[in-house]
Amino acid sequence: MTKTEKKAETEKKTKNHPMYRVLIHNDDVTDGMFVITVLLEVFKKEWGEAERITNEAHRKGLALVAVMPLELAELRVDQAHSKARAKKFPLKLTYEPE
Repeated sequence: MTKTEKKAETEKKTKNHPMYRVLIHNDDVTDGMFVITVLLEVFKKEWGEAERITNEAHRKGLALVAVMPLELAELRVDQAHSKARAKKFPLKLTYEPE
């Protein structure tokens, strides 16, 4: 199988898996810098995007973080919650079908 065929097969498999939207919820306790750090470290966002997501969640109460397969969404949300619990922050992320 060539690289092109492998890539096409991978894309086909990805399209067959339902995607989930990961959402971050605003709260009045979690430090904004901590939220940005979580977005950088857990969700691999660039600084500007992490800052934009954090500000949107603060202003609107909710912001889209990423769209990904269920297993990855579960993992990343769990990692973010673990980091928040370790710092005693009530940070809340959820995921839902796209």
